[in-house]
Amino acid sequence: MEHTIINRKRLLWASFFTIVAAGIGFAVRGAVLVDWGNQFGFTMTELGTITGGGFVGFGVIIIIFSLIADKVGYKPLIILAFILHFLSLLITIATAYIFETMGREAAYWCLYSGTFLFAVGNGICESVINPLVASLFPKNKTHYLNILHAGWPGGMILGGLLSIAFHEIVSWEILMSFFLIPVLIYGAMIFKEKFPISEAKKAGISYKVMLLQFASPILILLVCLQALVGYVELGTDSWIQNITGTILESGTKGVMLFVYTSALMFVLRFFAGPIVHRISPLGLLFISSVLGAIGLFILGNSTTGIVMVLAVTIYGIGKTFFWPTMLGVVGERFPKGGAITMGVIGGVGMLSAGLLGGPGIGYKQDYFASESIKIESSESYNRYKSDHENSFLFFAPITGLDASKVAVLNDHGKELHHDIQRWENTGKQLGDNKSLSGLSLWWKDAKNYASEDETPVLNAGFYGAGKALIVTAIVPAVMAIGYLILMVYFKRKGGYKSLDIET
Repeated sequence: MEHTIINRKRLLWASFFTIVAAGIGFAVRGAVLVDWGNQFGFTMTELGTITGGGFVGFGVIIIIFSLIADKVGYKPLIILAFILHFLSLLITIATAYIFETMGREAAYWCLYSGTFLFAVGNGICESVINPLVASLFPKNKTHYLNILHAGWPGGMILGGLLSIAFHEIVSWEILMSFFLIPVLIYGAMIFKEKFPISEAKKAGISYKVMLLQFASPILILLVCLQALVGYVELGTDSWIQNITGTILESGTKGVMLFVYTSALMFVLRFFAGPIVHRISPLGLLFISSVLGAIGLFILGNSTTGIVMVLAVTIYGIGKTFFWPTMLGVVGERFPKGGAITMGVIGGVGMLSAGLLGGPGIGYKQDYFASESIKIESSESYNRYKSDHENSFLFFAPITGLDASKVAVLNDHGKELHHDIQRWENTGKQLGDNKSLSGLSLWWKDAKNYASEDETPVLNAGFYGAGKALIVTAIVPAVMAIGYLILMVYFKRKGGYKSLDIET
C-alpha cells in the first residue's frame, strides 16, 4: 500500500516537472522575442507565427499521441519526449549561425523548427500526463489536474525570473537552455518508475466507444470553448510580456507583470478543489471568463502602472482555472473517452493558440500600430515599415513596423553599432552580412529624422498593443456565454455531476 502511495506521488511530480519545463521554455521564449526581432529583423506577425508554431506542434502531437497512448504505454512516450526536448534546443541555438551563413529566411525556419520540435516534446508529455493523473486520482480529477497544471505558471515564474536575472548578462541561447533543468529532473524520476494503465484500458473500453463520445453535442461545445480558451490564455500569454513592456516602455516591467500573474495562477491552482465543490466546475469557468474579459479590457486601456497591475490581477485570476478545469470537466463527464477525449481537448486548445492566438494578436498589433502611425506621420511609417507584407486568415494583408528598425531607434543605434563591431571582429566584412549592412545603411539616413520619428513610432507601438488587448477581450466574453448555456442545460438535467466510467 505504501509503495502505491509513493508511486502516485512520484508520478504526479514527474508529470508536474514536464509542464514546468514547458513553462520555462515558453516564458524565456517570450522574453527573447525582442532579441529575435532585433537580431534577425522579424515583424510582430512573423514573431507571432514562430511562437504559434510551437503551439501548432503541441496541438497536433497531443491529438496524434493520445490515439496511441493507451496502446504504446505512458513510459515509452515520456522517454521519447525527453529526447526531443534536447534536440529542440540544438536546432534553436543554431539560428545565429544559420542566419550568418544562409540569411534571414533560413533563420526564421530554424527558429520555427526548433520551437515546433520543443512543442512536439511538450505535446507528447501532455498526451500522457493528463490521462495519467486522471487514472491516478479518479475520484478527484479536477483538483489534481489543477495541481498538475500549476507546473505551467510555476515554470513561467522561473523562466521570467531567470530572464530578469540573466537577460542582460548572457546570450539568449544560454537563456533558452535553462529549460533543460526540469527536463533532467523529470527524466531521472521516470526512468525508474512503473506506470499504470489508463482508466479506460483497465475497464476494457474500445476505441470505437472512445470515439463515439464525440457524438455528444455537449462535448462538441466543450471542444469549441476550448479553442477559445487556447486563443485567450496561451495566445495572449505568448505576447503579454512584449505588450505590457511596450505599454510601460520597459521590457523588465513587462516581465515582472508576467511573473506576477504566473504567481497568482501557481498559488490559486492548488485551491481549485474547494472552489469547485462550492460553485461547480462550470460556475468556476463562467466566473473566470467574465474576469478574463474585464481584465483584458482594462489592460488595453491602461495608461498608468497602478491600473495595469489591477488589470493583470483581474486577468491573472480569470485565466487561472481555464485549462485544467476544462480537462477536468471532460474527464468527469466523458470518462469513457480515455486519453482520446482529453487529448483532443488539449490539442484543440494548442492548435487554436498557434494558428489563431499567436499570429492573430501579432497581426492586430501590426494593424493598429501601422494605421496609427500612418495618420500621425506617414513619413515615419515609410521609414520604419517592414519590407515584408503579412496576412492573417481572411483579413487584408498589411505591412507592419520592422522590429529591428524600431529597436535601433529606441537606443539610437547603440546596439547596432555593437553588432557591427562584433561582426567585424570576426574578420568578416560588413557587406558579407546583408541584414546588418542593410540596417546600417538604412540608419545612416533614418537617424537624421530620429527626433521627429521617436514619438510617432512610440505612440504607434503603444496604441497597437492596447487595441490588440481590447479586441481580444471579446473572446472570453463569448466564452462566458457558452459556459452560461452549459450551466442552464445541466441545471435542467438535475445539476452537474461527475460520471463513473462504469455507467
